[in-house]
Amino acid sequence: MVKREGKSTIVRTLCPEETTQLGEFIGGVLKPGSIIGLSGELGTGKTHLIKGLARGLGVDERYYVTSPSFTIINEYPGRIPLNHFDLYRLEGMEQLEELGYEEYFYSEAVTVIEWAEKVLPLLPENRLMVEITYLGENRRKFKITGLGHVYRHIVGKIDRWKSDRTLSFDQ
Repeated sequence: MVKREGKSTIVRTLCPEETTQLGEFIGGVLKPGSIIGLSGELGTGKTHLIKGLARGLGVDERYYVTSPSFTIINEYPGRIPLNHFDLYRLEGMEQLEELGYEEYFYSEAVTVIEWAEKVLPLLPENRLMVEITYLGENRRKFKITGLGHVYRHIVGKIDRWKSDRTLSFDQ
């Protein structure tokens, strides 16, 4: 099996607001049909990142973006619709297949999958992967990897964006 080469960047945030701003930037550069896989322990900021993604995708702020831990998926309308999967309680890939995941993964919406490591074989080959690491009470490290040309290009945009920031990113 050939390992796909990706382009990665690291972003560190010092508070939930910065995590949301990172998500908002990413949401603003995504195209319809984009796939994002998230991994990280409980409490690392996945929901804050997704709230920012929703804002960047034009999801109306009247919608309360939350993890769909008990329903597995939430759908939000926006400039680009957002499908938000939370696979924490997923019992097996069969359960995702029963939900008809392909209709979501291959739609015109942006699809974000929390706990993506549970279903790696089902994810499209080209995607954005975000690995979140807890560094302290409010500090987080985001390793963002683009697999495929479009997603490597997005990682380049994130690199340029973070170098222009005057916030506390990467300190």
